[in-house]
Amino acid sequence: MTEAYIVDAIRTPVGRKNGGLASVHPADLGAQVIAALIRRTGIDPAAVDDVIFGCVDTLGPQAGDIARTCWLAAGLPDTVPGVTVDRQCGSSQQAVHFGAQAVMSGTAELIVAGGVQNMNLVPIASAMQGVSPFAGSQGWVARYGEQEVSQFRSADMIAERWQISREEMEVYALSSHERALAADFSAEIVAVAGVDRDECPRETSLEKMASLKPLRDNGRITAALASQNADGASALLIASAAAVRDHGLRPRARIHHLSARGDDPVMMLTAPIPATIHALRKSGLTIDDIDLVEINEAFASVVLAWLKETGADPARVNVNGGAIALGHPLGATGTRLMTSLLYELERRGGRYGLQTMCEGGGQANVTIIERL
Repeated sequence: MTEAYIVDAIRTPVGRKNGGLASVHPADLGAQVIAALIRRTGIDPAAVDDVIFGCVDTLGPQAGDIARTCWLAAGLPDTVPGVTVDRQCGSSQQAVHFGAQAVMSGTAELIVAGGVQNMNLVPIASAMQGVSPFAGSQGWVARYGEQEVSQFRSADMIAERWQISREEMEVYALSSHERALAADFSAEIVAVAGVDRDECPRETSLEKMASLKPLRDNGRITAALASQNADGASALLIASAAAVRDHGLRPRARIHHLSARGDDPVMMLTAPIPATIHALRKSGLTIDDIDLVEINEAFASVVLAWLKETGADPARVNVNGGAIALGHPLGATGTRLMTSLLYELERRGGRYGLQTMCEGGGQANVTIIERL
């Protein structure tokens, strides 16, 4: 089985609600990162075997296989196909997994893997049209009963189960903003529509956070403790050893491990815990071998529970802030995290980086990359 290498990674800025990317068509967001990726690597675009993009709520301007549309909107050869993946919040991380697996199997040599989401043009959960996806399923009701299934309830359930106070989460959320405001992402960002930096991080305080009402009655989670709806795109070029040699490429990292696991679909957001334990066991690594971690900040409680269960060093986790500060453009976040993880590993001279994120349905992907 051949190795899968990351040759380069790039992303757009993350645009805030009603921000500078709000009116940019998703195909054009994706086209910008794909074109920049091709330009920076110098690869012949006709040599790409497939474009695999993550996207959630694939309707309206995100419908019709947005992966293929992004490639064509970039003016690239129509001989290259595209496919769109939906594993909810982990969609573009799964795109990387599918791309790496294609390379490892020998059925592909070069893959563009990424994701795109414009949550201003296509609001979150648009595909559900206000109706629970479980409504009317006899099998679901027989198994899980008639109960609320939502990410907000799940985040509150996690805070209660792991005894994480609202105050503890607010301290974490403030740190996310502070880290994001101090970070320099310029090397990994391609400007779009005049926007050249992330729009979501903001100056805030514990006092401001304490003034917010919970999202659910008697809950602990507030808007300040949740990821922000946002717009953006991101992409990686994944190559085989043969493609690296034949095209004169310089790989920046190797895919060391990839896997996905499931957990309770009602509590929903806990799967990064068993998924991380599984990934470390399969890869022969310990949490102490991991130099940097990117775990998606869907909610503060998700990260804090994961920290308690894994024993990871908080100083190595989300060192440049996370989705609470930077925003969470659903289909693009997986490869946004991987892009930032790669650049930070290089800045620090680290070897291993681990990425994980909670996903709808009680799932989680884990990717471990090794800097070269």
